[in-house]
Amino acid sequence: MRPSIVMEATGHYHSPVIQFLDEHQYVNIVINPLISHNAKKTNLRRLKTDAADAHLLGALFYKEEFEPFKKRGQHLMNLRYLTRQHESLTGMYVQAKLQFQAILDQVFPEYHGVFGDLYSKVSLRFLALNPSSKEVLDMSEKEASARVTRIDLIDTSNSFLDVSL
Repeated sequence: MRPSIVMEATGHYHSPVIQFLDEHQYVNIVINPLISHNAKKTNLRRLKTDAADAHLLGALFYKEEFEPFKKRGQHLMNLRYLTRQHESLTGMYVQAKLQFQAILDQVFPEYHGVFGDLYSKVSLRFLALNPSSKEVLDMSEKEASARVTRIDLIDTSNSFLDVSL
C-alpha cells in the first residue's frame, strides 16, 4: 500500500503533481489553503518554512478527516475556464462601454437621450457618420430624422463605417 500524499491547493500549480500521483496510484489529499492558514494561526510559534508547513499539513491530515482528491473531468475544467473567460470579457466590455460613455459626455454631451439605446446599431452608425456635435447641430431636425431613417434601413451586413449617406 502506498502512502497518502497531502498537499495544499496552489491555484492550478498543483494540478500536474496530482496528475502524476494519479497515474502512479497514490492517494492524494488536497487541503484548502484557508484551512491550513487557520491552523497556522492557532500555533503559538509562527514559523514560515517549508518544513514547518509540511509538518502542519501532516498534523492536519491526522487530526481531521479529509476526503481523497476527486479528479474533475475535462468537461468541468473546460467549463470553469470558459466561465472565467466570460467573466473577464464581460468586465472588459463593461469597461469599454463606460470609457465610451465618458468620452461621449465630453465630446458630445447633448447626445444622451437622443436614442433609446446609446449602443444600438443605429446610434453607433449615426455617431460614426457624425463624429462631432457641430455637424448634428448644423442639421435641421427633418434632415437628422431622415438620416436616422436611412441608417435604419441599411442592410445590417454592411459595416457601419462603409456607409455613406
